[in-house]
Amino acid sequence: MKILITGGHGQLGHDVSQVLEREHKVVPCSSQELDISSQAAVDAAIAALHPDLVINCAAYTAVDNCEKEKELAWKVNARGPENLARGMEARGGRLIHISTDYVFDGNKPITESYTEEDPVGPLSEYGSSKLAGEQAVTEISSDHLILRTAWLYGWQGKNFLKTMLRLALADPYRELRVVNDQYGSLTWTATLARQIQAVLTSDLQGIAHATAEGASTWFQGACYFLEAMEVPHNLVPCSTSEYPTPAHRPTNSILENRRLKQAGVSLFTSWQQDIDAFVRQYKEELLQEAKG
Repeated sequence: MKILITGGHGQLGHDVSQVLEREHKVVPCSSQELDISSQAAVDAAIAALHPDLVINCAAYTAVDNCEKEKELAWKVNARGPENLARGMEARGGRLIHISTDYVFDGNKPITESYTEEDPVGPLSEYGSSKLAGEQAVTEISSDHLILRTAWLYGWQGKNFLKTMLRLALADPYRELRVVNDQYGSLTWTATLARQIQAVLTSDLQGIAHATAEGASTWFQGACYFLEAMEVPHNLVPCSTSEYPTPAHRPTNSILENRRLKQAGVSLFTSWQQDIDAFVRQYKEELLQEAKG
């Protein structure tokens, strides 16, 4: 199978490329190589490559910046998926689109998780633009799968866990306040990449959730990671109100992988197991990178 991966050099796209290239002809494209906000560029790429499948890992994920760079956020997160859907619908191929927990308002009780059937209600420009992308794919593409994920981390690029590691190493005695009243599932991009591989041959259509099992707060997740890394730290829990940001974030970002489980294809284990595996594989590299 020939697979075009947009956002192919980003955190998720990198891992998806590495996993799929073992069995498929993979063409990863960065945003510089393929501007998905341009229908002409998308159509030209599809005409030149003739992909059987497009996996859209491209997104403008700077959540707070989306509040002030609304036009860019909507170009990438809404118009981009729409253009890909139109291009692949004209060709007759399949589209797998990566979306987000931010399409929900996060007001469910923490004891409950969001399923694919729950009503959406984004609180931010990022969430709204990503929801618009979902809706475009749903309306245009007759062969698609939208995977909603959350709280991604991996070896490639920047992420929350790497930031916590860098700050703790720089000064283990410095008090670092970390939000302790937002809940979600830290999800390793390597596991999500393997999950994407697993659904390639499934007949799943529509929307499916795809995150690690279980949940934590940002504070709990950071503490677990730094302890696994054996790095001294002085993290202090704080509330969302004590750490204001331009974009409103959901309090509850816990997603239930109901459809993947019903289809018998879910590969996800607990978020703790994945962090343990991530640390076993990359501990020395993570320490070297964080030390600069």
